[in-house]
Amino acid sequence: MSSLDDNKAEANHPYSDDEDAQNEIEVNGNWTPQEKALHEARLKAKAKRRLRKSSSRSSTSESCSQSGELAGSDPNSPKGKVNTNDRKSRTGKGRGLPKKGGAGGKGVWGAAGMVYEMEEPDARDPNYDESAQGDTVYATVVPEVDEKEMEKMVNPIVQEYFEHGDTKEVEMLLKELNLGLHKFEFSSLAVSLSLEGKASHRELTSRLLSDLSGKMLSQSDMARAFDKILNELPDLILDTPEAPQMLGQFIARAIADHVLPMSFLDCYKGKVDCEHARVALDRAAVLLTMKREMVRLDNVWGVGGGLRPVKHLVKEMNLLLKEYLISGDISEAEHCLRDLEVPHFHHELVYEAVVMVLESKGDSAIHMMLKLLQSLWKTGLITVDQMNRRAEAFCK
Repeated sequence: MSSLDDNKAEANHPYSDDEDAQNEIEVNGNWTPQEKALHEARLKAKAKRRLRKSSSRSSTSESCSQSGELAGSDPNSPKGKVNTNDRKSRTGKGRGLPKKGGAGGKGVWGAAGMVYEMEEPDARDPNYDESAQGDTVYATVVPEVDEKEMEKMVNPIVQEYFEHGDTKEVEMLLKELNLGLHKFEFSSLAVSLSLEGKASHRELTSRLLSDLSGKMLSQSDMARAFDKILNELPDLILDTPEAPQMLGQFIARAIADHVLPMSFLDCYKGKVDCEHARVALDRAAVLLTMKREMVRLDNVWGVGGGLRPVKHLVKEMNLLLKEYLISGDISEAEHCLRDLEVPHFHHELVYEAVVMVLESKGDSAIHMMLKLLQSLWKTGLITVDQMNRRAEAFCK
């Protein structure tokens, strides 16, 4: 208790006599105002530290006197040393209760009697065991195809289809793609590519649209696709001048195959400003009102390439040569021969040309046929082997 009184007295009079005398000497000296202010601030800070230290000592002494001895201290230890294994606060502050209600500290699982609830397993837990969580269902998530990537992914599929002609394979490839809201653009891209190709490609495209209709593409999707192509006709004409007429044939064939609704043309009456679009719609309307209507539209693109019967091909080549003998236009004859799309059957043209020369009167037919065959050989439409095969046939 005497030490407490001394501390209080020291707190009330924080400066000793020596310090007071020294301060008076220094203050009376020749100090600048800034040095005096700095010195006074140091003295005040020093006094505050002494007061804080004395107050903490007094609170500790009072708590010890009230409890008789520190809680958890060893009575046999000198100066009442606190037991370091005790979980109570050793700072002398607080209510003297254990930390965290006795549930804190190293190696402690919680307070006595505490029951933990069942927690859901966390997949981010390092000890998470996926196989122990029951049946796991895996699902493949395919991102939706972006509009910019649509053309890059569809072009190879359509080009391969022009080679093999299998609509089921195209359907399987499209199911693997998540076309989403852009699925109608597949039809517009396929038609645009076929416009730049052969008649057989356009026939395959019409069959593809017919097979996909109702399975993967609805009539509304097809209508959106053809509407887009009608709007793009000014650009398509730059590469394909006959695009409006061919698009009209596509529309007529699609309506005949029930790919497009019968009211498709009625939606555009009096509402089309583009001249090329009007040509395409008029072409479709004319084809739909012709005799034998829907039956005739099945062959709107003709029968492509090797699918034609041999007798039909022979007849076509006879007509080609007769028209050439009348007109003398070699470029038109080359164009008609390419449209037949039967390069493996061009040897028959050589045979029919020789037969016509033998049956003709005069030398004009001989000279015209020689010019034609020479031109076809230079362009590569007829090979020397094909000519030799027919020469051997005549020799036999």
